[in-house]
Amino acid sequence: MITYNTDGVKMPKIKRKETSAWIKAVVKSYGRMVGEVGYMFVDDEKILEINKEYLQHDYYTDVITFDYDEDDVVNGDIVISLDTVRTNAELFNKAYEDELYRVIIHGVLHLCGLNDKGPGEREIMEKAENKALEMRNGAF
Repeated sequence: MITYNTDGVKMPKIKRKETSAWIKAVVKSYGRMVGEVGYMFVDDEKILEINKEYLQHDYYTDVITFDYDEDDVVNGDIVISLDTVRTNAELFNKAYEDELYRVIIHGVLHLCGLNDKGPGEREIMEKAENKALEMRNGAF
């Protein structure tokens, strides 16, 4: 089950049923299945608070993923700052919706085992994001 919640912000205009089907298709492409995945949309102040409390990072970010996977079942909580998504969309000259979906799937790709901090990992993550976004645009 995939859930969508907010804390201090309005729910973004995403089609939840279609988005959930897309997420499940992406997870399936990694030979996994979705268990419990919870999205929490927040503002910059809330994500900074979470980043400090749980990761000891004193900076804003667009997404934080908490991974509770069990074997081939993807479970986790994904916290997304809509403020940072909007800022990044403007910075990279992208549509807000496109950036939001990129961040939504970025968190899921972390749950599928991809990382983006080590040498070469960012490029692998970006390629996986692009492939997943193509799946969404092609309605998988």
